[in-house]
Amino acid sequence: MTFVRLAGRLTLLLAVACDRAADVPGASPSDVPALTAAGGSARGALTPHDSLIPVDFLGASIRRGRGILAATRDSLPEHVGNQLRCTSCHFDNGTRADVMPWIGVYGQFPQYRARSGGVQIIEDRINDCFERSMNGKALPSDSRAMRDIVAYMAFLSREIPVGAKVAGQGMPAVKPLNADTSRGAAIYATTCARCHGANGQGGVAPPAWGSGSYNIGAGMARLRTAAAFVRVSMPYDKPGTLTDQQAYDVAAYLNSRPRPDFSGKEKDWPNGDPPPDVAYPTSALAAKQ
Repeated sequence: MTFVRLAGRLTLLLAVACDRAADVPGASPSDVPALTAAGGSARGALTPHDSLIPVDFLGASIRRGRGILAATRDSLPEHVGNQLRCTSCHFDNGTRADVMPWIGVYGQFPQYRARSGGVQIIEDRINDCFERSMNGKALPSDSRAMRDIVAYMAFLSREIPVGAKVAGQGMPAVKPLNADTSRGAAIYATTCARCHGANGQGGVAPPAWGSGSYNIGAGMARLRTAAAFVRVSMPYDKPGTLTDQQAYDVAAYLNSRPRPDFSGKEKDWPNGDPPPDVAYPTSALAAKQ
């Protein structure tokens, strides 16, 4: 296993621009449905009730998909290389507002992705997560497991117009701040270690770094993404209690620790336009400089 360690002290000034407000051509904010407030489940106005899952082959696929996403390593051990599951980051089976819910996501694909430099279908995006966040291997696009995952995501999006964005998607923006890993280490020891382990090895919560965590190519390895996630969802039993500064400091500390490498990461953002918080150099940007 190859590990990568980032700089011990980060002092990056970053602008966070996470999609969460409505941005639908021709629509006013009142035309776009909204999830519940940060920290709450989206179940209600937008999340389809289980009673709407049909009692047939499609319904069985939807339920299998939900089960795979909640128990990913147990369900697909050959495709998961760490101790995470999809719902480690997408809370409440992908329905919690402001924590990257899957509600409405199905209708946003096909979609151009700058990281790949091309148009992706939803199966491509799911496999990005398997290879990066799960540090594993891609699923065949025509496999039953992939079809089940897509069926569940389509079910969650059944009330959302194709292409629409809804309030609560993605994560709230965190104001740009200088991040300090020393402060982050102290906060981690007092606030995070009780669940994630003193050495990031995991416990009642998933590993925060090391071989059991996400690799350097994952979105969470970017400082602004990790800071936004920490700010809105951590600590798990008291989400939203850390300040923006504390969230940035903890995120910087977490991403300064060793974690698995990602082969081929230098090919990301092939048009030479990586965000400023990407944790590794890319070939296209180097060629432009």
